[in-house]
Order: sequence, then structure tokens, then C-alpha cells
Amino acid sequence: MQIIKTVSSLAIFICPFIINAQTTYLPEGSKEYQFIDRLEIKEGRNMNFNFSTLKPYSRRSIVQEAEFLDSSRMAYDSSITSDENKWDGLNLTKVDEYNLHSILMDNSEWVTGSKESFLSKKPILKTFYTTKPNLLEVNVKDFFLAVNPVISFQAGGETANNETIFYNKRGITARGRIANKIGFSTTITDNQERAPLFVQNRVDSFHAVPGIGFYKPFKTTGYDYFDARGYITFNVTKYIDVQFGYDKNFIGDGYRSLFLSDFSNSYLFLKLNTKIWKLDYQNLFMELMPQFVKNGDYLLSRKYAAMHHLSMNIGKWLNVGVFESIVFGRKDIFDLEYLNPIIFLRHIEGTVGSPDNAFAGIDFKANAAHHFQFYGQLLLDEFLLKEAFKDDGYWANKFGYQLGAKYVDAFTIKNLDLQIETNRVRPFTYSHYDSVADYTHYNEPLAHPLGAGFQEFIGIAKYQPAPKWYINARMIYYYQGLDLAGENFGSNPFELYTTRLNNFGYFIGSGNKIKVFNASLALSYELKENLFLDGSYLFRKVSGGGIGDTNVFEIGIRWNAAKREYDY
Repeated sequence: MQIIKTVSSLAIFICPFIINAQTTYLPEGSKEYQFIDRLEIKEGRNMNFNFSTLKPYSRRSIVQEAEFLDSSRMAYDSSITSDENKWDGLNLTKVDEYNLHSILMDNSEWVTGSKESFLSKKPILKTFYTTKPNLLEVNVKDFFLAVNPVISFQAGGETANNETIFYNKRGITARGRIANKIGFSTTITDNQERAPLFVQNRVDSFHAVPGIGFYKPFKTTGYDYFDARGYITFNVTKYIDVQFGYDKNFIGDGYRSLFLSDFSNSYLFLKLNTKIWKLDYQNLFMELMPQFVKNGDYLLSRKYAAMHHLSMNIGKWLNVGVFESIVFGRKDIFDLEYLNPIIFLRHIEGTVGSPDNAFAGIDFKANAAHHFQFYGQLLLDEFLLKEAFKDDGYWANKFGYQLGAKYVDAFTIKNLDLQIETNRVRPFTYSHYDSVADYTHYNEPLAHPLGAGFQEFIGIAKYQPAPKWYINARMIYYYQGLDLAGENFGSNPFELYTTRLNNFGYFIGSGNKIKVFNASLALSYELKENLFLDGSYLFRKVSGGGIGDTNVFEIGIRWNAAKREYDY
């Protein structure tokens, strides 16, 4: 309750300074994410909005950039006649044109140009689907509202499993603006799921469904859960956006993030994002849940975290960022000193006695030749320089790194985008001597799904051969050292690092070394705006322990919803 009162008091103080409407944000898994990355790379410069590092993306910002690119392309195209003479960054394919129009149509509240093409030819009862994307859209003076159904149904089979695999989601989503001052968004869904056996095994181990909070058993091996998210947004100056609500965030340019991912449950947060000159600075204050085993109804404890991420565009092609975070090692207590938005968090952590879990990091992304983007992250938990080069597996050298590259229109094949990525995290990273302060939330890791003590390689191919067709292939290989014979080898962030038996001899793969290969192929067709038919195949092979080889086939339909993924 303390953090709620603090945030409420802060909101009351700053409300008189609200100057104009704040945007809402694209939900995770939206189709726009891939296209925005393409635009940034094809343009060949890091946009001042720094889309790809901080997620979710602002609807206002993506429309501003889309309109800028559209107007620049039209102006440039009018002066030339040959495709070969066009600057590649503005030479959009037919599929790109379709995606660009879709972005503008799905975020029409921020479009400044003509909206005539967004209108439906035959609205239902002259009220519903007056525009192509939205079941109900209201756009009058001082009020915008868009309401849509959320439906997703996947069903299929798995080898060595006699039960049907399924995922059933039903709900509603709404977003809007009030008096050009306040933005709001909410999504409420009811869900039932029976996941593949390896996911069931993870749920049994962690007492958590990936990405979900409270759940109940459903038909013995399934899960039943209610998912509700929502937030309000506003500006306190021209350059500072504020978001307060219950949802997820992601920091990074890769498929994974070593800083903060959207893999765990939603959480209460206050976010301040400052964009001025070439700087983009985000403050994130979070209320989280420490590890628990729920038996009956009772009040769960809380823990808290504060995160800062500052990035800067250096020239037209390079962006460099610095990251820091603290997870408070105290139950149900928010230390008000961590509300300072500009001070170094590690300094505060030291002044209060160093009881908390502190992290620091750097990241970068660089665009090249209108086709490539290179990116990476370096995360430091603890580090002893004199032990770093001895190769003796000192336990307290806790760090991780990510390196990756994206290649759009690969090998001159239009709309074929490739991505490769590697993630390596040392044992005991993210863990702490206090179970409250580990880098976790609601029984799941806050960053990488695997926790620590692993090396991972990812390859992704995305191909859109025609405007309504989407092909997505993904291969993931990793090896990891799990605990063996009761000894903590540092892969599980929930285990206290004080339970280790030695100080040396901890390498990636130490303990029970498992190797996992996870490959998937998905084909989707967009029947109408944001309504997809899906078919997918997943193959997973394990050596060294755990659930064995499996094949999963699924077909499904989804409307205004992301596809459920099992990518670990």
C-alpha cells in the first residue's frame, strides 16, 4: 500500500501540469513491431524515437515516424521514374505499403492526413465497424474510444501425449483519449490452456504459468486464469511522458533481453520517459512479488524495483545506452530514496547498507547499409577483475552478454528478414543472498526465461511473400548447467547463492548439463484486419535430462491477439 499512496500523491501533484494528451502503447506481440524494425533499418538511421530499445512502442511515435517516411517517400518518388535510382531506404515494397497503411489505420487517433481509406464500406447497424480495424470507434471532440474483441484459439496434438494441446482466450480491449489530456488502455481476458508437456513440467517446477499470474487447475493438466491489464498516460511537459498501470515492459533490441523482458507476469509500475535532443531516458518503478507457494487465500508479500535506462543517438547510425536497476531486499517496504529519478541507484544502495540486488549494464545498436542492424547488451551483477582472467570459475563473476544482428530484405529477397542472436549468462547471475531481492517476479525470471548459467543461440527468419501472408521460422539451441545431487550450480535465480558448496569451479554447463534444441515453423493468413488463421509446428529435442523429444502441431484463429509461444 505504501507505493500506491506514494504514486497517488505524486499523480495529484503533477496533474495540474498536464499539457496535452499522452499516447497509448502497442500490446506485446502486435504485428507492427516487425515492420517498425524494418523501417528503422531500411532508413539507415537511428530514429529520434528510439523505437526498438524500449517496448512497448508508443502509438503516437510510430504514426509520426510512419507519416514522415510516407511523405518523404512520396516526395522523393515524384522526382524519379526508375526503381533502380531510388534511395533504398525509401523504396518500399508492395508488402511494405500494405503494412504502412495498416499501421496508420490501426492507430488512426494520431494520423494527421486523410483517413478516408480507413472507413468500412458496410458498417454493421451503422454503429459497429464504421472503420475497418475497430468494432466500436468513437472520435468526437475531447473523446476518442476504440473497443475490440480479443479472441485466440489454438488446438493440436503432441507426440507422447494422449491429450489435446489447446489455448483458448476470450476478452475485450479498449483504448482512448479524454479531453486531449489523458490516455487510457485496458485488456481483460479469460483463458484456458493445456500446454505441451515440457511447459507443464516447468509450471510444476516454478509454480507459475509463463507470463501469467494467479491460475487454477483446469481438467487436471490444464490451467485456467484471468488476465487483466490497464494503465493511464499523460504528459507533464512537452518532453516527459508518464505511464501508470499494471502491465509489462521490455528493454532491448533483441529477441531476448538480459535487462528486463516481458516473460513474467504483469506488475504495477510507474514509468517516466523523457525524450529531448538525442537523449531518451526512462525511469521505471515497479511493485513485484517474491517467490511463494500459494496454499489457500492470503495476502502475498511485495518487493520493489527501480530501473533507469539512458540512451543517446551518436551520429545517424549508432545508439548507445546505459542501464541500472535495484531490486529491494525488503518485504513490503518501498525505500523512498530510490524514487530519485537521476541519481545513481548503486550509490543509494550503498548508503542504505548494501542490502539490495544491484545491476548495471550497457547496450548498443548500429544500422548499416540500409539492410543491417547490429545490437548487444552487457549486464553486470557482480564482478571481481582479478578473477576474471584466471578461468577458474569464480562464483562471483556474475555477468551476461548478448550479441545479435538483423538483416532485412536478405539476399535481395524482398520482405525476407533474418535475425541471429547469442545470449550467455554466467552462473549465479540474478540471484542474491536474500530470497526477496532475487531478479524475479511472481515465480518467474524478470529477464531471460532460462535464468542463468547458459549459452543460447537463436536464428529467426520472417518472410511476408504477399500482403496478407506471414511465415515465421525460429531455431533455438542452448546448453545449461542445472543443479546436481542437491548442489546449487547457479542456474536458478531463486536459489540463494550462499547455498553453493565452493567458491570456484562454476562454469556454464557445470552440474547437470542439458542441451535443448527448439525449432518452430508458423504460417499465418490475415483474413481481415488483425484476424489471423494460423498453422504451426514445433520440434523440441533434449539431451541430459528433463522432458524428452516432442513434436507439437497446432492450428488456430486469433483476433486482436498475439500467438502463444513456447520458445524455451
